[in-house]
Amino acid sequence: MLTTMLKAKLHRARVTHAELEYEGSCAIDAGLLERSGIREYEQIHIYNVNTGARFVTYAIRAQEGSGVISVNGAAARLAAPGDVLIICAYVGLDQAELTNFQPTLIYLDAGN
Repeated sequence: MLTTMLKAKLHRARVTHAELEYEGSCAIDAGLLERSGIREYEQIHIYNVNTGARFVTYAIRAQEGSGVISVNGAAARLAAPGDVLIICAYVGLDQAELTNFQPTLIYLDAGN
């Protein structure tokens, strides 16, 4: 049996772009992806603190050091530049893996 656990969280990420005319996904500064352990194309859950919207998409890599958090495609209707997000990735762990597991939590400021 697997238990779904929080793998990584980018807490209070600020949206820099919302691009409706795009295939989809959420572009995240490559440095934030690396620090959090979220992989490019990994499924992520996004919780919009400003609106209460909750949605699922996948992460893509934005330029390292750019601070970019770009919500793209249909999800761009659920977030606007300046909105504060919580971005989470989850993982399924078996009982043995749960013993010492700790998620990676990244707390961001207004500049991401």
